[in-house]
Order: sequence, then C-alpha cells, then structure tokens
Amino acid sequence: MIRYTLATFAAVGIVCQFNATPVHAAGWGNLTGQFVYDGTPPKPKPIPTDKEPMCAKHQVKDETIVVGGDGGLANVVIFVSSKKPKVNPDLKKDLPKTVIIDNKGCRFEPHILPMEVSQTLEIHNSDPFSHNSNVSPLGQVGINPLLAEGAQATYKFTKELKTPTPVQCNIHGWMKAYIVVKDHPYVAVTDKDGKFEIKDLPTGKLEFTVWHEAVGYLSAKKEWKKGKFDLTIKEGDNDLKTIKVDPKLLKPKS
Repeated sequence: MIRYTLATFAAVGIVCQFNATPVHAAGWGNLTGQFVYDGTPPKPKPIPTDKEPMCAKHQVKDETIVVGGDGGLANVVIFVSSKKPKVNPDLKKDLPKTVIIDNKGCRFEPHILPMEVSQTLEIHNSDPFSHNSNVSPLGQVGINPLLAEGAQATYKFTKELKTPTPVQCNIHGWMKAYIVVKDHPYVAVTDKDGKFEIKDLPTGKLEFTVWHEAVGYLSAKKEWKKGKFDLTIKEGDNDLKTIKVDPKLLKPKS
C-alpha cells in the first residue's frame, strides 16, 4: 500500500487547501437586534446625595430608563424562556466559575448582571466606605452582607429565576441593580445603543421573553404577550432589526 504525506504532494507541486472552520457551526445561530425609545428621550434624573457627602462627587443618576444619543434603549433584558434549551458545548466549556457585581461610585456595576445557576456570585465593594448588598431571591435564602472598603462576599443561587432579582444597598437607598439567573447562557442585556446579541442558539423554534425594570415584562410589539414571543432560529445570523418601544409601555401601571 502506498502512503502519501503532505511532503509528497508538495514535492510534485500539488497544493492542498483545507477549509477553515466556518463562522457559524452547523445547528447554531446568532440573534441580534436593537431596542429604540420611540419618543423624546427623558433626561437622566440626578439622585439627591446631600445627606451622603461621600457619594456627592459621583453625580449619581437614576438608571431606571437609560436612553442613548441615538435613541437606543439600554438595559433591556432578552432571554430564552423555552424549558431546557439545547446548549452549545463550547459555551459550557468557556463558562467562568464566578461573576462579579461591584459597589462602585455609589452604584452597582454592572446595572444588570446575567449569570447561570452553576456560577458563583461575587459581591465586591470598591468604594472607600461601607455598603451592604441585599440579595433576596424569591424562594431562596438570601444574604445581606455589610461590606467595608475592599471587602467581598459570595452567594450561590439554588435554582434559576423566572425574572431578574434585585440587589440593593439599604444604606444608600437609590443603589439598585438586577441579576438575571438562568440554567442556560442565552441571555442578553442591551448596551448603551440599545443593541444586543445572543450567540450560538440552537436552531429551531424557541420562546423568548423581554423584560425591563421600569415595567417588568415588556410587550414592545402587539403580538408579544407578557413580553413573550416565538422565533424560529436559523443557522447563521438572525436579526430582529429595530424594535421601537413606545414610551407609554415604560410607565408602570397604577
């Protein structure tokens, strides 16, 4: 039997070309889109910090509704709400063991933190004075550690949460953030331009849920009921394009 090597082909002037790994692996797709505030953007409201002089220099502002210069609506949460979606093995392999939320500049950073149940939450305090960080998820034992400068605390969620759970500082009442806890990685939070991307989704029909802290479930389109919609994910790129959000939808119902 004759065996051929790459050197053999090279010697006779035959060039072998090998295809690179495709950008999108078979059976998986990415989802993108942009949420846009469909109206005059509200001006960020300053938080009164006159009774907290250590926070005054940070010029803290209300982060409930954040609209970018081009109208992009930040901090919209979109996640797969189908039960037990198939997860791309590469996402499991690269999953960090811990995620961090920080008390920094008299606010929480990030304002919305996605994580998986298997991960450990680390709560830091980078400010030169104390904060507490109250995490009390529904149906689970919470924590409320007092954190001095440079201190840390850890917390493990025991199950995924249907909606984002708040983390608050009882010392500085305006400090509030949200943690999105799921048993899969298919969660996105819109950036300052209102854009998001969820990578390596399984192809096929999936249910998605959209949430915003001002109102909870966000039904930006008439066909979305309680912020939910079905979408068939195809291999490669899937784009929801521009989703306009009527300002009335961000007003809590009385």
